[in-house]
Amino acid sequence: MGNRDTRVRGIAARAGGWSARHRWAAVGIWVLFVVLAMGLGSAAGTVELKDSDQLSGETGRAAAIAEEAGIDEPAGETVLVQARDAGVKATSTEFRAAVDAVMKAVEGTGKVTNVTSPYDTETISKDGRSALVQFDMRGEAETAGDRVEPVLKAVEEVQKDHGSVLIEEIGGASMNKTFDDAFGDDFKQAEYSAVPVALGILLVAFGALVAALVPVLLAITAIVATMGLMMLVSHIQPMDDTSSSVMLLVGLAVGVDYCLFYLRREREERAAGRDPETALRIAAATSGRAIIVSGVTVCVAMAGMLFTGISTFKAMGLASLMVVAVAMVGSVTVLPAVLSLLGTRVEKGRIPFLHPDKRRKANGGSGNGTSANGRSGDNGSRFWTSVLRVVLAKPAISLVVAAGALLAIAAPALGMKTQNLTLDQEFGDSLPIVATYERVNEAFPGGSDPAEVVVKATDINSAEVKSAIADFRERAVSSGASRGPVEVKVHDAQNVAFVYVPLVGGSNLDKAEKSLEIIRDEVRPATFGKVDGVEAPVTGQVAGSKDFNDQLVSAVAPVFAFVVVFAFLLMLLSFRSLTIAITSIVLNLLSVGAAYGILVAVFQHGWGASLVGAEGVGAIITWLPLFLFVILFGLSMDYHVFVVSRIREARMRGLTTRDAIQHGVVTTAGVITSAAVIMVAVFAIFGTLSMQSMKQMGVGLAAAVLIDATIIRGVLLPAVMALLGERNWYFPKWLNRLPDLSHDESPEAAASPPPPAVEGERVRV
Repeated sequence: MGNRDTRVRGIAARAGGWSARHRWAAVGIWVLFVVLAMGLGSAAGTVELKDSDQLSGETGRAAAIAEEAGIDEPAGETVLVQARDAGVKATSTEFRAAVDAVMKAVEGTGKVTNVTSPYDTETISKDGRSALVQFDMRGEAETAGDRVEPVLKAVEEVQKDHGSVLIEEIGGASMNKTFDDAFGDDFKQAEYSAVPVALGILLVAFGALVAALVPVLLAITAIVATMGLMMLVSHIQPMDDTSSSVMLLVGLAVGVDYCLFYLRREREERAAGRDPETALRIAAATSGRAIIVSGVTVCVAMAGMLFTGISTFKAMGLASLMVVAVAMVGSVTVLPAVLSLLGTRVEKGRIPFLHPDKRRKANGGSGNGTSANGRSGDNGSRFWTSVLRVVLAKPAISLVVAAGALLAIAAPALGMKTQNLTLDQEFGDSLPIVATYERVNEAFPGGSDPAEVVVKATDINSAEVKSAIADFRERAVSSGASRGPVEVKVHDAQNVAFVYVPLVGGSNLDKAEKSLEIIRDEVRPATFGKVDGVEAPVTGQVAGSKDFNDQLVSAVAPVFAFVVVFAFLLMLLSFRSLTIAITSIVLNLLSVGAAYGILVAVFQHGWGASLVGAEGVGAIITWLPLFLFVILFGLSMDYHVFVVSRIREARMRGLTTRDAIQHGVVTTAGVITSAAVIMVAVFAIFGTLSMQSMKQMGVGLAAAVLIDATIIRGVLLPAVMALLGERNWYFPKWLNRLPDLSHDESPEAAASPPPPAVEGERVRV
């Protein structure tokens, strides 16, 4: 079972003791750290991810060639002119008049350049009913959405004068503007509403304003400090907006959780009759240690994203890892100092009928939180006490029923299909521009998102290269991969050419990817492959989706292996039990599997999708499964470490394994329920966003946390541990050589004043 040394040892206990004795110094150091991190970060600025950093495979190489050549491709726009009935053709007088009016109108805005007529570029559909007027936006492509409004209005005015044809604009700039107008505030609203939601739930959990504010303030300061650190780190690993949003999400979740665990334990010990100093020392030695073990485990899980080789994931992983580490350090350093400064004032701002003392009296309790058997907090949850009574009475049946239910929920995940969602899948029919996108793709398959071949040569105008480009254009169409027209844009000074190839399949990614394979594997080798010194990587939306998928698939095994192996080792070293380490991994994998099953059932098959305001889009967004695995594995370990630590603590005090399970699960039920409700509420906010990918992320995270905090921790964990009995603590002798990160501190031991540090003594967590 490990050592029974009664001295207060370990990083958490020592940090908590120092902070409590040097309260103002601890608070001052924390404030200084937050201010310095943000100040230095702001001074250094943020290095944003470039396209060449974000993309992988050929798409990354194509972006790199363009960047090295200093070519900034402008934002391209297209105006679809389409006859409303079969009698009108592109050759009709009224159709030509509409095309001329569109060209004149967009040129008149002064915001565009390179306006081309469909009669010159041959961008007329096979049925002769549709034509494309194409042009580029002036200025930088990234900010074109801010300047496209006059162009959109000019096109709308032309439509009013030509009722026989449909006139609609689409392109990168117009889509960005449309999405920003419709959904630009979605993320901000979700981020801004997350803090009030967390505060409201904490008010219910603690029943006091000050106690509820402390976790939120700690989480916010941890997030602010991490923002500054992200700016500094971005000079080594560039960051993007996605990493900031994920950091905020994870930071709020773990920051509030860790503070909640600590504060709840300190409250519990005071309710049991201990003085504030002793209660704080006990919280430092127990919950503080659990926070460190949990934090390190979550950091390891987040570090798994670094093994994807994808810059966006690496940025998210680093940002998440940093905010967890900062929140963990803050929880075991500045939090004890704040609680020591506040003392009983942490109960200020009591809310009638919500404060624990009021609830205990309403339930007929004594108000001191001590049960008849002398174990504090056992009467804290009537519901979970009732559940545990059934589970521990029939652990085998409980295990079979709960595991069977989760396996059934996870079953749909076996048929999971991942892909980058198309415009109609992402937004449905909620925006008119989606219908425009579909009409363009129907009339000109692949025309909205053509493949782009970036040709780099020593002399782009040499006869050999020109012949290869001409041969490529011809073969791309004759191979059946494209119906044309294949356009070429040459940059003489940089010896680079861009060849645009509309892919057969259009918005149907499966068919479009087959066309892409023909271009890459057949057409390109037969043309550019025969010219020495020519590079011709193929990029574009379809190519980017395929390369991203391929990169993710190759990263799955190393990421899964890294996270699982290191989480297993941390649990093994922290609890000195082979059984605990194995069951921890199995239960967390089951939780993640159930979340996958729910995602596939709701978003791929559409079962119950309307209940969450979603649609069955036939696929899961490519990046989500790996992202969910890493995030959920880390957050699941958060709860698991806290519960098992409490069970082990009770077992070390002499309780039987069954009584220790009862004590550990029931006494942590309140804090885990509160933490889970906060996480579910915050994640559910993201499930309300308009984009299907964000709905998938929000629903997946919320469902997994809910399952983890109820079925896993309340039923499966106690059932498994009850069946294993003393085998829970099995630790082979041959493993004794491993480092000992366990800490068998009991509250009674923690209540004793810590002895002075012995020089050369091994510090143990």
